[in-house]
Amino acid sequence: MTATPGATPTIVLVGHGMVGQRFLEALAERGLTATHRVVVLCEEPRPAYDRVQLTSYFSGRTPEELSMTDMEFIKDHGIELYVGDPAETIDRDARKVTARSGLVVDYDVLVLATGSYPFVPPVPGKDAEGCFVYRTIEDLLAIEAYAKARATTGAVVGGGLLGLEAAGALKGLGLTSHIVEFAPRLMPVQVDEGGGAALLRTIEEMGLSVHTGVGTQEIVTDASGAVTGMKLSDGSELAADLVVFSAGVRPRDQLARESGLTVGERGGIAVDEQCRTVSDPHVFAIGECALAADGRVYGLVAPGYEQAETAAATIAADETEQLSFTGADLSTKLKLLGVDVASFGDAHGTAEDCLDVVYSDSRSGLYKKLVIGRDGTLLGGILIGDADAYGTLRALTGSVPPISPESLVLPAGAGGGAQLGPSALPDEAVICSCHNVTKGTIRGAVTEHSCTTVPEVKKCTKAGTGCGSCVKILGQLVTAELEASGVEVDKGLCGCFSQTREELYEIVLALRINTYQDMLDRYGRDGARGGDGCDVCKPAVASIIASLAPTIGASGYVLDGEQAALQETNDHFLANLQKNGSYSVVPRIPGGEITPEGLIVIGEIARDFGLYTKITGGQRIDMFGARVEQLPLIWARLVDAGFESGHAYGKSLRTVKSCVGQTWCRYGVQDSVRMAIDLELRYRGLRSPHKLKSAVSGCARECAEAQSKDFGIIATSNGWNLYVGGNGGATPRHADLLAQDLDDAGLIRLIDRFLMFYIRTADRLERTSTWLERIPGGLDHVRDVVVEDSLGICEELESLMAAHVANYADEWATTINDPEKLARFVSFVNAPDTPDPVVGFVPERDQIKPDLPLLTIGHRPLEGSAQR
Repeated sequence: MTATPGATPTIVLVGHGMVGQRFLEALAERGLTATHRVVVLCEEPRPAYDRVQLTSYFSGRTPEELSMTDMEFIKDHGIELYVGDPAETIDRDARKVTARSGLVVDYDVLVLATGSYPFVPPVPGKDAEGCFVYRTIEDLLAIEAYAKARATTGAVVGGGLLGLEAAGALKGLGLTSHIVEFAPRLMPVQVDEGGGAALLRTIEEMGLSVHTGVGTQEIVTDASGAVTGMKLSDGSELAADLVVFSAGVRPRDQLARESGLTVGERGGIAVDEQCRTVSDPHVFAIGECALAADGRVYGLVAPGYEQAETAAATIAADETEQLSFTGADLSTKLKLLGVDVASFGDAHGTAEDCLDVVYSDSRSGLYKKLVIGRDGTLLGGILIGDADAYGTLRALTGSVPPISPESLVLPAGAGGGAQLGPSALPDEAVICSCHNVTKGTIRGAVTEHSCTTVPEVKKCTKAGTGCGSCVKILGQLVTAELEASGVEVDKGLCGCFSQTREELYEIVLALRINTYQDMLDRYGRDGARGGDGCDVCKPAVASIIASLAPTIGASGYVLDGEQAALQETNDHFLANLQKNGSYSVVPRIPGGEITPEGLIVIGEIARDFGLYTKITGGQRIDMFGARVEQLPLIWARLVDAGFESGHAYGKSLRTVKSCVGQTWCRYGVQDSVRMAIDLELRYRGLRSPHKLKSAVSGCARECAEAQSKDFGIIATSNGWNLYVGGNGGATPRHADLLAQDLDDAGLIRLIDRFLMFYIRTADRLERTSTWLERIPGGLDHVRDVVVEDSLGICEELESLMAAHVANYADEWATTINDPEKLARFVSFVNAPDTPDPVVGFVPERDQIKPDLPLLTIGHRPLEGSAQR
């Protein structure tokens, strides 16, 4: 099969990763997709996805959410995208590329974006069953399947960026996790000895075992050939039944080698400053497969994007845009295992006669080092544990900062940090290194292109659309520029209210306003008063009223009167809506403790109603597939058996997970189950800006994963340690220690205060993790307020929580005892006995699943791409 280009010149792109997709966008921006045929040969079975955020798959982000490919873009620009069909040979004389399927494409320009491959040390047993690499979504799917089926202990070979992410992923899968790094410290390329020590302490506190300064000598296997352990270079052995190799990457240049293109001595396709190969003017190479003119292979996405821009500009032959790639900024900012890690500029101080300014706090896991020239120029730095200043510091690199270096590393409140903001940066400072966007360009987007929001600036400049590390400073710049231009920055909740959510909370509390309509009529903006409000403020104000219901004299039942019209979809039926229109039923199981009789009741209900059942990560049993009219029937039986709503549908407390604690476990030092049950029953039904999750671990082994929760408790021999602000979702965050060695009463008192302070001051739909990072003063301020009572409000916070506890009533018990409330649970109001015909199921693994059409990715070309 041969594809003939005819008179239209053809550009063939081999590889469709992040850099390949950026190249396509650069072609489109220069009009080349309108004048050229563009063909993409992609080896992976899916189009370009965000490899930088690969590990977020293990915290709930789907492969579809990781995708960077807009199929409308592919279609609109006539791009032929072939997935699962890599290029296998290049005939440079005939200018033809042959794909695995037999497809042959003639080219005028060939661009190689083949990326890199994981380096696996040549140790005996490296190919054993249970050995994996960590590079693609398919790798992650394989690791996940093997871990769930056969593994309890995992080991990662390599303590660099991906190695730490892989170790975190294994821990998240429930495996005891080890990291083996040949260098004397973790992340040896990015951080120095001090930074490595701070990182080591923090990671070991998370329960991961780190082995530095040793190499892997052999992978040990059993008689079946499956991994059972590792032999290390110091003579020790490490038990492990799953091994992930993450010991670096190598350029994928085999295709180039076989076609006779020049490659470097240590790999990489040799290119000039225009990213054209030195061997063939018709062939370009970009990204991790390219050996740049400065003799380096760049493994970060930002240099790859710059190379993609350079190659596209060169192909376009635009005399007004003559780009060249002569090197790139290697600065990085990541959140590894919930820990901020950043390095920029000359982080290791290799410049002659430079000085270090260091701040280290081993107790808090903080390490900050700046490298300063003798003339005061900021040359680079390393930030561990707190990288908020990264954007500003990286932009100041190469200049003399306007304040002393000491002030730049000291924490806020100690003479540093907050004193220097983006206003101190010069216009030529690069804010977004992924797309090389300067502060001046961002200011111009506001002043010249009338952008007033961060999304608008992102669309206008591409800033913040790469790795995302500059988004925070981007928002600060947009706000500062608007204010400098005399534009009043609207911080209101929505178009109906000029107040923030926090201000609305204070109004409701102070004036005892207990209806949304009263709130809108009295405090809504001109034009909104007397109206119906909007989908933003309705559920937000409803949540405020619900959280304060006992205090302000409102009904605590969310479907009473006006409140019912304000709720989001799930709250309307006190159940989670699923993808086929059915609902899930989630009874509360405090602490994960349940009697055999309770299990039998749930099993009988699931059997009688034909529901799909699953045990969740929060130690609950979900029953899926209930039609709306079945919900009251199901809940009547559950309530009769003593169960109550698990509030899986609401912005409220979900679960308090626990291990078995000292009652059963030989390592336990406190009764974690009792504490988890007490906490879940205390805070059940507490409406908040976002969902709340908690856990109690009976010892420092942390089996309940308390440090990934909004509030988590870990037992000590002296009492309880309280951690706050954790998040295991799409943007994981390690929780911070708020207080330690608390007795039962002291622990509950601080949680009461913390939760009510969060509910009082957080923005709409803001998790505790985001709130803790946003609120001025961060953790230190929260500690001052809820522990030291610096604002004098702790008594009020405790009183508000006491009112909630005293007035709690189960929503489903209330519903099934009221015929008027039950009337809403029908699919069709005018035909209440008719079930929804769209809700259908098919069998799978002896249960049911939604009967939906399968969404498949086609091959050669991908559905939605163009084919001329």
